[in-house]
Amino acid sequence: MNYFINVILPIPLQKLFTYKITEAEATFLSKGMRVAVEFGKSKVYTALVYKIHNEPPIGYEAKDIHQILDETPIVNEFQLKHWEWIANYYMCSLGEVYRAAMPSAFLLESETEIKLVQSFSNEEILSSDEFLIFEALQHQSRLSIQQIIEILGKKSIFPIIKRLIEKNVITVKEQIYEQYKPKLIKYIHLKEEWSTDSKLNDLLESLSRAKKQRDVVLTYFQLKATKKPIEVSQLQKKSNCSTAVIKSLIDKGVFEYYFIQTDRINFTGNSSEIKELTEHQQIAYTTIKENFKTKQTVLLKGITSSGKTEIYVKLIKALLKNNKQVLYLLPEIALTTQLIERLQYYFGEYLSVFHSKYSMNERVEVWNNVIANKQKAQLILGARSSLFLPFSSLELIIVDEEHEPSFKQYDPAPRYHARDASIVLAKMHSAKVLLGSATPSIESYYNAQQGKYGFVELNRRFGNVLLPEIELVNIKEKHRKKRMKGHFSDRLIEMITEAIENKEQVILFQNRRGYAPIVECDTCGVSPQCPQCDVSLTFHSYKKELRCHYCGYRQSMLHNCSACGSEKLNTKGFGTEQIEIELEELFPTAKIGRMDLDTTRGKYGYQKILGKFQAQEIDVLVGTQMLSKGLDFANVSLVGILNADNMLNFPDFRAHERSYQLMVQVSGRAGRVKKRGKVAIQTFNPFHQILQQVSTNSYEEMYKEQLDERWQYHYPPFFRLIKITLRHKDFNRVDEAANWLGKSLTAIFKENVLGPSIPSISRIRNYYIRTLIVKIPQKHSLIVTKKNILRVKNTFQAIKEFRSIRFNIDVDNY
Repeated sequence: MNYFINVILPIPLQKLFTYKITEAEATFLSKGMRVAVEFGKSKVYTALVYKIHNEPPIGYEAKDIHQILDETPIVNEFQLKHWEWIANYYMCSLGEVYRAAMPSAFLLESETEIKLVQSFSNEEILSSDEFLIFEALQHQSRLSIQQIIEILGKKSIFPIIKRLIEKNVITVKEQIYEQYKPKLIKYIHLKEEWSTDSKLNDLLESLSRAKKQRDVVLTYFQLKATKKPIEVSQLQKKSNCSTAVIKSLIDKGVFEYYFIQTDRINFTGNSSEIKELTEHQQIAYTTIKENFKTKQTVLLKGITSSGKTEIYVKLIKALLKNNKQVLYLLPEIALTTQLIERLQYYFGEYLSVFHSKYSMNERVEVWNNVIANKQKAQLILGARSSLFLPFSSLELIIVDEEHEPSFKQYDPAPRYHARDASIVLAKMHSAKVLLGSATPSIESYYNAQQGKYGFVELNRRFGNVLLPEIELVNIKEKHRKKRMKGHFSDRLIEMITEAIENKEQVILFQNRRGYAPIVECDTCGVSPQCPQCDVSLTFHSYKKELRCHYCGYRQSMLHNCSACGSEKLNTKGFGTEQIEIELEELFPTAKIGRMDLDTTRGKYGYQKILGKFQAQEIDVLVGTQMLSKGLDFANVSLVGILNADNMLNFPDFRAHERSYQLMVQVSGRAGRVKKRGKVAIQTFNPFHQILQQVSTNSYEEMYKEQLDERWQYHYPPFFRLIKITLRHKDFNRVDEAANWLGKSLTAIFKENVLGPSIPSISRIRNYYIRTLIVKIPQKHSLIVTKKNILRVKNTFQAIKEFRSIRFNIDVDNY
């Protein structure tokens, strides 16, 4: 009988592929294990076993697998079921979900290796470059592409390799290699032969002249009294000797090394008693527990600084006692760094952290601990990617700051929303979901109002501190009366001065990084543009360079205009870097810090800045939206929003909702512990309804107004959106394709198609972009709509001229 397996490959193809296996392999293999398989002419991929069966594939001959990579499955049934849902709902392939879900170390890469044909002897036919490779292969059985590049000192080596293959000098083989390297700690112990008393005396006698070596042996016995394994570094430190001394004892056969594998991430804690909840927190906690009896998902709307985290902690505590797993999702890595300390204090031995700032090896260890259901991975704290971990006894998912756009993955596929995907994952595990926010998304609040979710409200700040006092500063008026210093109004300067004098801290929010978004010639009005994208280059003063924030292109700052040669270049607009420089001039004695993408690039970038701010080493912290979410600093008394109008005038149906959320969240950083905080919002239009709603904290008013607009103009939560994006380097081709697609979709969906339209940034990385949006009314079947879109997509890709165009589908684009 023949045996076959269907596998998922980490590539964007819709089908599963079938490979041939032996009877022994069929007995050993199980669903969720990895195998190395050859796909295409010579590329080796890490595939995931999906099904073991006896049916040969139709249309092609099944290849043998390369090798089995696991002894036990590393992906479980729950995960595969969840992946299938993501692939179906978000209209992508299972392979794309597989690639996104797995830490890259599990996707063993293949590397091309070159081997010498032993029978070759005709060296005269080789050119000088070819001979160098031939000679290197005489000394080394195999060479990688990278080694050949180093030998020849050039990058264009493929023509040379091609000629060597044609001359039958070499063969090419794809070799797979493991990326994950376990962390091994080096320990030391005394060899068995010296363990008796008589032998020990002989040893010390023989070392009487080597004083340092004798000291090391004596120190070893002092440490041995603790009856714990002795690390080499510990022995070295305690005996105050060099590695050479220990090495000489190893060479003499006195000691020997051994290694113990350990996890890279270890948090310690003693499950400390959690804080007593206040009366209002206790009522909210009890109501959540009551709601969970009838509802799978509960929305907790708690104003900023109401102590939502303490409620989460109490819910987590009860579940960890019962050996259950809890997932705590956060939108920003900046938030995890502050929350780790709090959770570590309560649940140190249960806590693991999973997000992209951790190394590949650290993420693999968390994955392995979760699949083994180890105690140290019962509580997972992470960003949206932690949703893909192999949970087996998941009981609760907490989605904190559920309104955040960072929970949505935009590129590459799968373009999933972590909040929605977590609700589905919880349903598969029969677990509960708690959504928490001071400013819930309109969709979540609408679902709670409709009775789909449970709803709990917490309207008191912890310690009964009042919400901050919000002041709208009219900078149009201030400019007219010449009361502005740079980008600061006299009122804001006055408030910052007062806070600094009172030894209090200040947060200033400007949602643009860099020095200035536009550099403009005063003579002809031309601005330097990115050669690859349709955007102006942003000026970064620190490195005196112009940068594109879309493709990463950079060039040094111009001294004169590239169009007319004029030296009169001026900057327009302002970013966090410019604010930082202005602050240093206005407050020379204050310590200024900046937190944006440019200052938080390293693994511990967030921790360093937030740690300094927490320790009050920074008086004024300037930052982008990463400052707005859930951060908790006791000494912040003032928050300044430098330009509220930028957010309000953004061309997006969510602009007003997002502006409200962002401003309320930023304002919530002020006055969290002692006295009432202050917020200054600088704007050219203080009478805008959103700014008025922010100043009075009127969420309900904003919600009703936005809901009316969404109903009128057919947007979520009343209509679902599917956005289609076309990209190609040829302007005419993408234009023609977008028009064809627009007509085809309009024929099916009539007036529910928007576009084709040109986005505000119509070219990124030399790819021209066109977008279309399909609106789906509630009464229409989402499944039927998707089938129709896929049918149109297949026809589109069957047209020869359109085949090379990138066709991306984004379901629930919000």
